[in-house]
Amino acid sequence: MNEATVIMTAPRAEGSGYGSRLGEILLAQGKLQAADLQIALELQASRRDKDRLPIGAVLVEQKLVTAADVTRALAVQVGMPFLEVIDANDIDPGLVAPFSMSYARQYNFVPLKREGRRVTVAVADPIEIAGLDDLHAIFHAEIEPVAAPPEQIFNAINVVFDRRQGVDQVVQEVKEEELENIAQDLEEVNLDLLDVTDDEAPIIRLVNSVLVQAVKEKASDIHIEPFEKDVVFRFRKDGILHEVVRAPKRLQASITSRIKIMGELDIAEKRLPQDGRIRIKIAGRDVDIRLSTVPTGHGERLVLRLLDTGSVLLDLERLGFSGPNLTDMTRLIARPHGIVLVTGPTGSGKTTTLYACLTRINKPDINILTIEDPVEYQLQGIGQMQVNSKIEFTFARGLRAILRQDPDVVLIGEIRDLETAEIAVQASLTGHLVFATLHTNDAPSAFTRLIDMGVEPFLIASSVCGVLAQRLVRSLCKACRRPYTPREHELSQLGISAESADDLTFHRAQGCAVCGNGYTGRQGIYEMLMVDDEVKSLIVARAESSRIKRKAIEHGMRTLRDDGAVKVMQGVTSLEEVMRVTAEDLG
Repeated sequence: MNEATVIMTAPRAEGSGYGSRLGEILLAQGKLQAADLQIALELQASRRDKDRLPIGAVLVEQKLVTAADVTRALAVQVGMPFLEVIDANDIDPGLVAPFSMSYARQYNFVPLKREGRRVTVAVADPIEIAGLDDLHAIFHAEIEPVAAPPEQIFNAINVVFDRRQGVDQVVQEVKEEELENIAQDLEEVNLDLLDVTDDEAPIIRLVNSVLVQAVKEKASDIHIEPFEKDVVFRFRKDGILHEVVRAPKRLQASITSRIKIMGELDIAEKRLPQDGRIRIKIAGRDVDIRLSTVPTGHGERLVLRLLDTGSVLLDLERLGFSGPNLTDMTRLIARPHGIVLVTGPTGSGKTTTLYACLTRINKPDINILTIEDPVEYQLQGIGQMQVNSKIEFTFARGLRAILRQDPDVVLIGEIRDLETAEIAVQASLTGHLVFATLHTNDAPSAFTRLIDMGVEPFLIASSVCGVLAQRLVRSLCKACRRPYTPREHELSQLGISAESADDLTFHRAQGCAVCGNGYTGRQGIYEMLMVDDEVKSLIVARAESSRIKRKAIEHGMRTLRDDGAVKVMQGVTSLEEVMRVTAEDLG
């Protein structure tokens, strides 16, 4: 092994010296008692040479320390960085393409990332790194090893190869197929993914494999991005994008055509954006897919949003509402009239929150009608309409029609223009309860947004009774989350004083076989602004959103970061997650 092969070479120790040094490190780290070390050394010495194990293996065998403890100590011994947690979803599946899963398990390693001429590789044994010589030849790059717990590497290997196997196997088959008859095969569209056979067109099997894998991994979106030399498939899971596989560039046109046919789009139109919808059934589950295509320099880029109609949460408590926020929202949805606004960026769960509100008040004696773009989930007992720009059926036009249907409650998918906003205000003032979404960063900004649209401030003050801003944070896996005592600067980030934080425990993501990366699912953090007399006065005076925010906080409003802090202290999510999604919230 030479310096050109592995940047950080590990000295190979032998005999009892290796065991003694490892034991001393474990003693110093408080992971082992001196008496237990002596017992392990004696047990090691008593065995025949051919049966003799390294002292670390003996200690793990006797359950005196964990395998992670041994790896951490060995990393200290050889001066190698130690990585506590591996997020397998951040690993490019293309890194494991040159070798098999059995090879990775044999040498107990997993590549983490490639940066130019350097590949970082996690190893379970910092002493036995001979297998990295082969990786130097495979990647034609310098190999930088870092130590990691064996269970983390084992889980990462399983996750990365599992993500790659389903789709990549089909990509390989496609590479070996003659593609001359694909155009003809594409006309035979079959949307039942359970009936796919080996005789079907390889492109159809590739697309179906991607869809099945996305549903299996509970992805919310599929991105298909053409580049100069290949086509990249990426999944968005829990709000984070991860690359899944790369397909040869020559398959791009066929992949795009297949998906556009499924979405009933014009396959000949490649210069203009198009929107479509795909309805499929996967393993007995109905999945609606919203399809969007846009032209780029390397071809059409496709994004598919997956809407699993059977998995939507329609319960406020399970969505993350608690304490004052739950009380205030319950009060709002029980009102006979007024406007309730839900704000936040795209993908922050606004529609799901509104559906949960409608579900809670949905009764046979209440007429609930919605106008949406598109209708994401079908709600039993509620009349839902979808806008259609092709026939000029807009939010405003649909809202006028709804008001002639004698509704008690109206949901507007989004207030986008002055006309829709004015009709919503008039509906609320004439005795209807109106729910609507708006794109603003926080709750107070909703008022200035409506004023900017052209709505009179006195009408806003008279009609809007509450505004909810929200974000989604990833939930920590309860099976492997790790407690720790926060430091003072971490507390200050969440606005928590050190004096009031005695015995306070936060949790970090770790990763296990259950979750893979330390998180399972998402839930909301919320900022609920109730409109009282003082807030109304500020709205009529056209006050800046910052003034409205300060007044609302004085009256008890909990900001997004405040609500996030509560969920961090409850162990629901991590500090890093809250800081990530509330970067613009100065509290």
